Amino acid sequence: MAEYKGIKGFKVQTVSTDPAASVTATGTWASGGDFNTARFYLSGAGTQTAGLIYAGLVPPEPAPGWKALTESYDGSTWTEVNDLNTARGSGAGFGSQTSAILAGGYNPTKVALNESWNGTSWTEVGDLNVARRNISGAGSTNTAGLAFSGESPTPTIVTNNESWNGTSWTEVNDLNTGRIFIIGLGIQTSAFAAGGYNGTAAVTSVESWNGTSWTETTDINTARYAGAQSGTTTSGLIFGGQTGASNVANTEFWNGTSWTELNDLSTARRYIGGSPVGSSSAALASGSYTTTQVATTEEWTVTATPTTFSKENPGQVFYNSTSNAFKVTKDNSGVPLGTWSSGGNLNTARLYTGGSGLGTQTDSIVFGGRKNSAPASNKAETEKYNGTAWTELNDLNQLREGPGGFGTSTAAIAASGSIPPASNVVESWNGTSWTEVAENTTARERQRGAGTSTAGLIFGGQPYPSVSAATEEWDGAAWTNGGSLNTGRSNLGGSGATQNAALAFGGEPPGTASTESYNGTSWTEVGDLNAAKTGITGNGTTTATLAYGGYTTAFVANTEYWNGTAWTEVSDMATARAYGSGSGTSASALMAGGAAPSEVATTEEWNAPAPFATNSTLTAS
Repeated sequence: MAEYKGIKGFKVQTVSTDPAASVTATGTWASGGDFNTARFYLSGAGTQTAGLIYAGLVPPEPAPGWKALTESYDGSTWTEVNDLNTARGSGAGFGSQTSAILAGGYNPTKVALNESWNGTSWTEVGDLNVARRNISGAGSTNTAGLAFSGESPTPTIVTNNESWNGTSWTEVNDLNTGRIFIIGLGIQTSAFAAGGYNGTAAVTSVESWNGTSWTETTDINTARYAGAQSGTTTSGLIFGGQTGASNVANTEFWNGTSWTELNDLSTARRYIGGSPVGSSSAALASGSYTTTQVATTEEWTVTATPTTFSKENPGQVFYNSTSNAFKVTKDNSGVPLGTWSSGGNLNTARLYTGGSGLGTQTDSIVFGGRKNSAPASNKAETEKYNGTAWTELNDLNQLREGPGGFGTSTAAIAASGSIPPASNVVESWNGTSWTEVAENTTARERQRGAGTSTAGLIFGGQPYPSVSAATEEWDGAAWTNGGSLNTGRSNLGGSGATQNAALAFGGEPPGTASTESYNGTSWTEVGDLNAAKTGITGNGTTTATLAYGGYTTAFVANTEYWNGTAWTEVSDMATARAYGSGSGTSASALMAGGAAPSEVATTEEWNAPAPFATNSTLTAS
């Protein structure tokens, strides 16, 4: 009988732990020493064993208020050292334990103050050109760094970028997109601006700085802001932060090409002090805000070294001596190997709802819709999901089915929908109540939306009995016409985080598989769904979208993943249905309500690990 060695040319490896995708992928977080004064809005510098945290807020204001405190870490214990000259928080911090900067901030006015740390004391040096808070930075010493984004005194979110040479700040090329609480990574000549808050929602956007200009690059997997960092622009970590109303514990690794989700922090939190000149193998997460200010420190450490590391290789067979099992590493080709699980039911079963497409799995709303069973009626109910249960909030002013929804749980738009007949009534949600705003041009229902409450769009739909190809763009005050779809349709799926990048797929009549991508001006036909369907739901971006449910000749539970080029079938939902609402990302999504064929209240949650190869146990059959 042939041996595996004879067939494949090598022996089956025996290992005590499963192979990983990289040395960094073997990392985990563990508790470090608490610092002396719990606070948030602080800045961090240094490494895991030589760290520095400074500034911050201990609420309430004005007392205890903003702090000038500085603490130094030796890998186990925090020690108080000399204070800043000016108490504040939310500034741009970068550098090492012996050579750091704090630029700008808030105390409680936005300031341009800049202080330099020499390992012993702080000295006031050249101010920023633009006073601002919630600002981000990158740099390894107190003589070379960047300070970018923030809120200026107006309080407009700005794109300003300034470069520090040890003496003065010089305005250089701005970011492409204004946002605050960005996670800054890198040095003066090679930096990343990851995530952030754009005034409406957390974003996944990443921009890369080459010393001259910013360029949009690969998005992070989890939209967030106010997280922290360690490492470089070719091997870096980001961790923690906030998305919607929820803190996150997610850790992501950048290998120079893509972002990969790794093991989470033990405690989800935001406004963290990181280790900017640390590494992707040894990082520090200090302090922050959970439900209150905390002094907690966590340390990131990898368990493998380059000499002991056993790498995932698709097709490899190995024996895990710890689990006493033969396994094989399967290549999933970048497709998320996610699964659906049950969530809490809506209070009101319905279909044709609108939703907050940019909401998250733990912070989303659905609104409006229709109950078909007797007595049939349109609905105005608004419900919010916290990851466990739905809570009824204030109703829409106008009963309607099939509104085009977009935005977040605290800032959303419900556009058009059937009252009946199809209308052009638009309402804006502020997290508490709905207000009627400017009507859109084309009366319709069962269209889709994308983007934010101040920069969004609706597309498709039906002014019954015809269908529409119209696209309309919303700027927070008025509607303007955008480029029309190539194929007019209703009951379609849609996704997109911005007004200039959306996806339309499926719909009717008849059931179609057509997919189109929007660039802010026009729609382009791209790869078709694997199956033509109507009543499909989806969420994500133009390069990573999840599409699920729908109707072909029957209700289906199929889920498909779009990678920017093609659709791939992944795990099905538990309940076949159509005409529901979705929100979240391609890695963490929510499907609520719909018809199966009667209206349902069912909620399902999609969770997908990083799109790595996976190690699967071999079984006899």
